[in-house]
Amino acid sequence: MGTIDPTARVEDGAVIGEGTSIGPYCIVGPNVVIGAHCKLIAHVNVTGHTTIADGCMIYPFAALGGPPQDLSYRGEPTRLEVGEGCTIREGVTMNIGTKKGGGLTRVGARGYFMNNSHVGHDCVVGNDVIFATSATLGGHCEIGDFVYIGGLSAVHQFTRIGRQVMVGGVCGVRGDIIPFGLANGQYASLEGLNIIGMKRRKFTRERLAKVRAFYQKLFHGPGIFAERLNDVQPLAGEDPAIAEILAFIGDGKLRPLCLPAGDGNRN
Repeated sequence: MGTIDPTARVEDGAVIGEGTSIGPYCIVGPNVVIGAHCKLIAHVNVTGHTTIADGCMIYPFAALGGPPQDLSYRGEPTRLEVGEGCTIREGVTMNIGTKKGGGLTRVGARGYFMNNSHVGHDCVVGNDVIFATSATLGGHCEIGDFVYIGGLSAVHQFTRIGRQVMVGGVCGVRGDIIPFGLANGQYASLEGLNIIGMKRRKFTRERLAKVRAFYQKLFHGPGIFAERLNDVQPLAGEDPAIAEILAFIGDGKLRPLCLPAGDGNRN
């Protein structure tokens, strides 16, 4: 059975799941649904049309479901959804969506959001991500599964970060990062592949060799990037990761592609 501290304020209409505890001085709005076996430790504010799935741990001064930081927002009943098993540390903020952005901010399961990290309006965040301290997403970003974003790094609005990417600390991410990429630098550039992450996801030595060879041909081969991209298209059949990277590049529309510094930036 869950508990609600007498100093907490849970508005009429809120739905609280079995076994969920709401600690001192928390505020839960009337359109909030909190799943089973969650824990709001203290001083947590959950508002808006927000749904939090089972088993989430939310630390003091997190603010979830606040209005989007978008001047066009006019109070529409847009939503925030947070997946099961997330850990949301102190001071984290996640905003609801905007009507023009589809009306939904969605955060996947089992994410770990360190203190003061931020998920902007209309973002779609995958499963098993880690946002280090003060990692920040602008609006409309798309973040794949198993992404790690380093401390104090900021991602420009409408940017896509593919699956299993690692972004270093104190990076300004202004372009789409390919799946399995490793990005670093004050203005993030592609430094290679996230080999450690790929090994953790059970890539064999043979697969790693194929994807590495593809990466070298695409980003460090002779000629301009557009020519190299055309030349490597037949390699999509060699490995699912190569096909995923090529599909990701092909789907890009709103932001430039994050490329290696130096020769890799020649278009």
